Amino acid sequence: MTDALVRLRSFGGAITRHGRTVGHGSVRVWRHRWAHRIRVAVAVGLVSLCSALIGVMLFAHADINVGPFKAEMSIRPSLVGGTEVSIPPLGSLHLDSHRGTLHLKVALGSLDQSRTEELIDNPTAISSAGDRAVEEVVDGVSKLALRLVALAVLSAMLAAALIFRNVRRVAASGVTALVAALGSLGLAAATIRPDAISEPRYEGLLVNAPAVVGDARRIADNYGRYAEQLQQIVSNVSRLYTTVSSLPVYEPAGNTTRLLHVSDLHLNPASWGLIRTVVQTFDIDAVIDTGDMVDWGTGAETSYVSSIPSVGVPYIYVRGNHDSTAIQAAVAKQKNAVVLDDELYTIDGVTVAGIGDPQFTPDKSETNANGDNAGVELLTEAGQTLATTIRDSGKKVDIALVHDPAMAQPLSGVVPLVLAGHKHSRSVSMLPAPVAPTPDPSASAPASPAPSASTAAEPIMSTRLMIEGSTGGAGLRGLEGEEPTPLSLSVLYFDENHELKAYDDIQLGGTGESNIEMQRNVVGVGPDETPSPSASASPASSPSGR
Repeated sequence: MTDALVRLRSFGGAITRHGRTVGHGSVRVWRHRWAHRIRVAVAVGLVSLCSALIGVMLFAHADINVGPFKAEMSIRPSLVGGTEVSIPPLGSLHLDSHRGTLHLKVALGSLDQSRTEELIDNPTAISSAGDRAVEEVVDGVSKLALRLVALAVLSAMLAAALIFRNVRRVAASGVTALVAALGSLGLAAATIRPDAISEPRYEGLLVNAPAVVGDARRIADNYGRYAEQLQQIVSNVSRLYTTVSSLPVYEPAGNTTRLLHVSDLHLNPASWGLIRTVVQTFDIDAVIDTGDMVDWGTGAETSYVSSIPSVGVPYIYVRGNHDSTAIQAAVAKQKNAVVLDDELYTIDGVTVAGIGDPQFTPDKSETNANGDNAGVELLTEAGQTLATTIRDSGKKVDIALVHDPAMAQPLSGVVPLVLAGHKHSRSVSMLPAPVAPTPDPSASAPASPAPSASTAAEPIMSTRLMIEGSTGGAGLRGLEGEEPTPLSLSVLYFDENHELKAYDDIQLGGTGESNIEMQRNVVGVGPDETPSPSASASPASSPSGR
């Protein structure tokens, strides 16, 4: 018994000694000088970045004068970069000006009394204010960048002095903050997009959008000239603030035609008020409706179209799959309505062709009687019919109207622009180029003279497909999801050659909401369109279109 106790104590002592050995080894590893240096470096880096971040958020702002305004510039940390120009109470402009970790905000504050009086007494002073705006903004951004670097370094060094109380670590914190600040500024400078000012996204009151953003015709012609666009925005805002009685009259270029594209109203009574507001605010020449004005196509719904005359401009319409022939006839009776069903119409020199949806399927929960494949064939045939009508007319047609995008492919290379709806989701794409028929090598044919050089080199027209969202918020269907479907419509700007130069995408929060966004898109600047993935048409009974 005694021997057993002795052996047990010896075994326990060995375990204890072994454990102490392991413990001492772990402590030695933890106290190794390289591990210690890594811990210190991580701590210095975290303190430097966090303190620099706090310093920038609290103090990285500068007061500048831009035209008649006293403005405040500030920089905030961000994951996407960009610039915001706040124009209270009119709203704000958001520019995709750069990438990186810094977001620039310019808040226009109070007016300088002496400068404002100059603008009121001398309207020509507005132009000179715009001329100085570029220099003032560049000078303000430069000062703000220097302040950012200084704040980041000082904040990091002050925090390190309070925490570490070590001169070398304080210096290391300052260097770390300096590198981070210069790196962020360098990334912003390397990714800057001067032409982003031609495509601002406006958030605010709809009636102020045209005056704040500016005329699309001038922007389209000069989008690469940063200084002129900045001058234009400053001038526009100056006019807004210096007009005492009311907001200034929107003065569009005389050779610009404005068309308003709406679609899929689906019996929403709020749509008419929105359309009238946009028509009056943007000086619209005509409204284009690509169908689905109602839900079921019944006779009781014909009274909904009686609001068309209140729009006050020509109302060009093509039938959708929810619109019966009775609805089409009711639209045709309105004094300012133009119904296109394999026909052409010209407004201010812009020639429009359109055809109604060949199907009437108000209840999309039921399978089309002809079957999905047959439905797609009907849509494709309707598009081919319209393409044939356009070719046989001998006229240059600028816009083709269809309801279902599945009808658009036969129009590729026939017209430069196709407008559609049906999907309740806005998108812009380029249709695939038409495929020329391949001759049968086995077929014998009489020899023909070689084509001339001019014929062989004739370019194929590119066709842009613009699908509008639902101007009615998809009607009652828009309330089925977690969030209501937004009300969408677009203003299209055409130059004197009847070419699309720019378009404004306007979106109003869905039924029950009131927030408004407007995105300016200049054709040929930035990713305003993406190639269509396929030339094949989607089935008419696809759940994405209703």
